[in-house]
Amino acid sequence: MSKSDNAGDAPEAKMIRDLAAILSETGLSEIEIEKQGLRVRVARQIQVAAAMHAPVAAHAPAAANAAAPAAKNDLSTHPGLVASPMVGTAYVAASPGAAPFVKIGDTVSEGQTLLIIEAMKTMNQIPAPRAGRVTQIIISDGQPVEFGEPLMIIE
Repeated sequence: MSKSDNAGDAPEAKMIRDLAAILSETGLSEIEIEKQGLRVRVARQIQVAAAMHAPVAAHAPAAANAAAPAAKNDLSTHPGLVASPMVGTAYVAASPGAAPFVKIGDTVSEGQTLLIIEAMKTMNQIPAPRAGRVTQIIISDGQPVEFGEPLMIIE
């Protein structure tokens, strides 16, 4: 690689650093821009598992009072919910054709890998927030997921 190649990367590297600084300043989890045909997306992983459970419990009475809550709303109030900590693509196994990390009925320990979410070409292992038995797997292999989207239930 010549010096001219490295010099050509400098504007992109500065753009990425600037976007990362904006994420830190604003508290956003991701930002994406497109400029002159170059699309850049910068995201950061935020650990919010404990913070997510408190607001969910606060909304439980409202869901109980609803006449016909949607199935997804029922899951969002479940105390054993494992929600997506980021935007990405969920995978239930380490590689295509491999055995899934967990199946319905499996007993898991706290910290055990439940699935992987690929975000920004990085494979992020999603650990079990607590020990228990997997009673429901909501997502399918290769499914795009949003932040806070229900992934599975551990009771």
